Amino acid sequence: MSKLIHTKESLILSTIEVISEQGLQGLTTREVAKRQGISESTIFKHYKSKNELILAVLDYFSQYDQAIIESLVLKELKPIEAIIYFAEAYVTYYENYPEITAITLSYEGLMHEAEFCIVIKEIFTKRVNTIQFLIEEAKCQNEIKQNVDPESLTDLIIGLEREVVLRWRLNNYNFSLKEHTLKALKMLLEVFHKE
Repeated sequence: MSKLIHTKESLILSTIEVISEQGLQGLTTREVAKRQGISESTIFKHYKSKNELILAVLDYFSQYDQAIIESLVLKELKPIEAIIYFAEAYVTYYENYPEITAITLSYEGLMHEAEFCIVIKEIFTKRVNTIQFLIEEAKCQNEIKQNVDPESLTDLIIGLEREVVLRWRLNNYNFSLKEHTLKALKMLLEVFHKE
């Protein structure tokens, strides 16, 4: 059983690698099989189709979300600290596993298939709702100005992260994603901080 789990996870990791290097358009089961040193038919013993393999990748990608949210609850941080922790957890993960950022940047391409669209929307909504909830809590605790629109500030935070990740990838990972993202996030939050 553990060999089966190992093989399935190994296929997921190779799929992420292909998406990172060649984009969604370059993703084929043939390429994944080649990287694994197996026949293409072996993939279909574990996943019925390429789409099922992509769904497994999305599931793998979203597992980290739940772990971060659970640790936020356990840490009992103030809302602004929690927003920074949330962002820091992602960028630390991304710096340690740069290929996974290709999934975040592939949302648009994945949305055009109905079965992926639902999953992408769930992943995205969970992240948005978490940040928006923390911003609302920050308003309640007078950590940020009362006139701040939580939805708009959430968009700014998520947009900031996506753009920095994209620039990081375009520049061949030649700067600290964590350092740059956290510096920009803290500057952004400072603008809305209640005096």
